[in-house]
Amino acid sequence: MRVRFPRLPFAGQQDGYEIATDKHRHKGTNMSLLEHIHTGRRPSPPRLLIYGTEGIGKSTTAAQAPNPIFIPTEDGLDQIDCASFPLAGKLADVEAALHALMHEKHEFETVVLDSVDWLERLIWDVLCEQYGVSTIEKVDGGYAKGYTHALTHWRKVLNDLNTLRTQRGMCVILLAHAKVEKFEDPEHAAYDRYSPRLHKHATALITEWVDAVLFATRKIITKTEDGGFGRDRTIAAGLGKDGGERVLRTVGSPACVAKNRYDLPGELALSWSALVQALTVNANPARHAQPVENKTPVNTNPKEN
Repeated sequence: MRVRFPRLPFAGQQDGYEIATDKHRHKGTNMSLLEHIHTGRRPSPPRLLIYGTEGIGKSTTAAQAPNPIFIPTEDGLDQIDCASFPLAGKLADVEAALHALMHEKHEFETVVLDSVDWLERLIWDVLCEQYGVSTIEKVDGGYAKGYTHALTHWRKVLNDLNTLRTQRGMCVILLAHAKVEKFEDPEHAAYDRYSPRLHKHATALITEWVDAVLFATRKIITKTEDGGFGRDRTIAAGLGKDGGERVLRTVGSPACVAKNRYDLPGELALSWSALVQALTVNANPARHAQPVENKTPVNTNPKEN
């Protein structure tokens, strides 16, 4: 199922767009700030981060989005029928692709960055070259300053993506691989969980920016059996066909980092059609408020009347 998100006119593509913008700005100078208050929902194309293990189907799912264009930072699109820019070997290639989508006429409706963890390495390469060092750990004298400097480049990329979303009406999909990290829970003992394969600073920035963080995984079952010599061993097996049913986790848990701003079910099938159906349903919630009965207590005691 294809759902087309609202397309906004491109500044410069239609003369009326700039004129309307200027009028709005001019009018705003003479209006009370209270007159600019928005109420209710404001439908916008979604910003999604989909991460998971290699080969789970992240790129295939993104390729099912409305008229997508991929900006690849890693190989892996050869077997997928999709439009894509040439493989980006440096950060400037990614920026050039984003600028082309912002400033040139096209009919693409979804931009896919595949993947952001490989994009992070391109950002680190720029910083290493800038400071004349061999690793991100040594940038600006070390002490993790390189990871902080990287956020400047991340914000620039996210700003460009936001421009595509607000001015060109494009859906934004970021793809990433997964890693297992140890989470230091202040209320419980530390435990392992899945998270995007990014530095923690970049993860925090991106997961806050996007509207949904979705973890792609397989359903599995585990069982414990005797491993001999008084030891047990745990065996995992896929639940469902093809090694386990592929699903999207949409709500965070001790097992994985996830979130969404759409009140999605906790689990969806790993497919664009299932995702967009859930997005559409929750973007237009049924309003069936139950009337409140006015039950005024009746005093039946004549002595109190």
